[in-house]
Amino acid sequence: MRVGIGYDSHPFAAGRKLILAGVEIPHTKGLAGHSDADAVAHAVTDAILGAAGLGDIGRMFPNGDPQWKDASSLDLLSKAYLKVTAAGFRFVYVDVTVILEKPKLAPHIETMRDRLAQALLVGSTRVSVKAKTNEGMGWIGRGEGIAVMAVATLMEPGSGP
Repeated sequence: MRVGIGYDSHPFAAGRKLILAGVEIPHTKGLAGHSDADAVAHAVTDAILGAAGLGDIGRMFPNGDPQWKDASSLDLLSKAYLKVTAAGFRFVYVDVTVILEKPKLAPHIETMRDRLAQALLVGSTRVSVKAKTNEGMGWIGRGEGIAVMAVATLMEPGSGP
């Protein structure tokens, strides 16, 4: 069994859509970034790449490369996952925590789980998504942006059934 941890954070930016786990969430601002700035997909990508020992999202999809400008981060997650499986790893589970004050994500959690599961080619029971506030503390508490943590587990090549 291999475990990887992913983290991402982005500030809010006017004039952008808020995309989390491939889902457009109604909000007054989106997230700043080179791609669609989907911090959930970015954290999950880093978690699976880390578990497989295959680097990180920044090395695989550099933000200075124009081909990734405004790219769907869910598509980037799918591409990274194909590299993970090509290396012989099997996906087990991913647990995601989104930390933000607003908007409330409860109405979108199931769709977010489904989209992540589709990108990872697994059932949604193998994906967990939770949302927490920062209780008004710090830059997240002031509503300046969001942070996401993800933990992924993979089975090593040649292990188990």
